[in-house]
Amino acid sequence: MSETVLKTVDLTRNFGALNAVDSVSLEFLSGQIHAIIGPNGAGKTTFINLLSGDLPVSAGRIRFKEKDITDFTCDQVSQAGIGRSYQKTNIFPQFTCFENCWTGAQSREASSMHFFRPARRLTAVKERTERALELCKLTHCRDTVANAMSYGEQRQLEIGMMLATEPELLLLDEPLAGMGIDESLQVVELLRELALDHTLILIEHDMDAVFSIAERLTVMENGRVLKTGTVEEVRASKAVQEAYLGDGHEADQGE
Repeated sequence: MSETVLKTVDLTRNFGALNAVDSVSLEFLSGQIHAIIGPNGAGKTTFINLLSGDLPVSAGRIRFKEKDITDFTCDQVSQAGIGRSYQKTNIFPQFTCFENCWTGAQSREASSMHFFRPARRLTAVKERTERALELCKLTHCRDTVANAMSYGEQRQLEIGMMLATEPELLLLDEPLAGMGIDESLQVVELLRELALDHTLILIEHDMDAVFSIAERLTVMENGRVLKTGTVEEVRASKAVQEAYLGDGHEADQGE
């Protein structure tokens, strides 16, 4: 049996009178790909922002491996072992692929203020960087400047930067957004491989991809959980069909 790696209890985020995330209680199991889907404005990205520390919590709790991380900042969440990617590519365009991953790897050091020794001597940082490049399948782009890479490669690089922090849990916000078919297939295969050693929480509007890789689904609507279960359970739910999936129609894109 898989263990619960992350748990939310009545997690809530208010923007004035709007409950963007409204008393959401969920458990995410170790080693699973758990996708969160829902129509525009359902609260998916806000929920991920709460988990990553990008937004403060209005009410409720977040526990990661039995540790309460509700009030953690972004860097504290990262140090705890949770990585995050964003809807829009978040890289350093003038840095090489290696240098981008280095920034992620160096954030794992107890202190990044190494005034009295050259960065090249940081053997552990270099090893984490090389592992990240290999995991995200970009070793061939090691010395390529990021803004010279294809869009799909830049999205892979963002995942590589996250992997360089050596996270146990990956929060992925629409990793396939804006990709063509071939690029999407490459990233889907990458996510499958990463799931062998990581837990993935995934927001994605590409339903074909979601249904092909997710082991568990949560459907959100108006900030609340409408349904959680296996792919088969969610697809069979009449409430989900009416609210989101429709009668075979494609889901709305975006958040």
